[in-house]
Amino acid sequence: METIQISTVSGQHLTADHWPGDQTPVLLAHGGGQTRHSWGGTAEKLAANGHRVISIDLRGHGDSSWDAKGDYSMAAYCADAQHVVEWIGEPVAWVGASLGGMTGLHAVDGNPNSYTSLTLVDITPRPAKAGVTRILNFMSARAEDGFASLDEAADAIAEYQPHRPRPTDLTGLAKNLRHRDDGRWYWHWDPAFITSRGQLNSEHARDGHHDELEEMARRITMPTLLIRGKLSDLVTEDEVQAFLEMVPHAEYVDVKGAAHMIAGDKNDVFTDAVVNFLDR
Repeated sequence: METIQISTVSGQHLTADHWPGDQTPVLLAHGGGQTRHSWGGTAEKLAANGHRVISIDLRGHGDSSWDAKGDYSMAAYCADAQHVVEWIGEPVAWVGASLGGMTGLHAVDGNPNSYTSLTLVDITPRPAKAGVTRILNFMSARAEDGFASLDEAADAIAEYQPHRPRPTDLTGLAKNLRHRDDGRWYWHWDPAFITSRGQLNSEHARDGHHDELEEMARRITMPTLLIRGKLSDLVTEDEVQAFLEMVPHAEYVDVKGAAHMIAGDKNDVFTDAVVNFLDR
């Protein structure tokens, strides 16, 4: 594996981990507030199966550039996606969680010839409002003041995800936080991102944006997989059934014991579902 930087626009870049391979390239795009390290062992197993794998930090996240103007619009994320596909040089299988999945839905609609398949991880065109609100509230609660220690951050996550055992080894958590000169730990993303998402969420509720997303879904003809965490409050059974009506050819996997962050909750089950889908 090599860590690389892919240039986008205006001197900005995306940081990515890259595993060379001979099989279909797979692009992993994490959820909002996460980083490229959020996939657990998924990237390594895909690479072991011969796939070329690119796991990116989305703009404003991880080690990628923060936008000076706070542009975290879907148009900006889609433009970044196209830069990555052009860098790869051939069509890719897009695997996206939440924000990464929503980006994938837009990207395949705009440039279908650049993609071989679409995997949506716990996201649909019209996610449950209660789940969206809970995520935004959690992300915004400590975005500005951070945490005094990794233990404090782990306590906050454990409260947000009571179904998941609190880890004793916090090494992995450190990859999702920045340790600044003031001694405090901050989320590894631009605080302007959560401000923009809250504004967009309100705007979308008013302007029928989700209707547009549903039309995008109905236009999908490529192989498609929806993976849902059975404990998710973002994608409930209602959202699943609605999506399968929009995309009748889509495959669906429901991961028992997992909530919204499926790759972190049940990585082996999640990874097997992705590998089996891509192999077919």
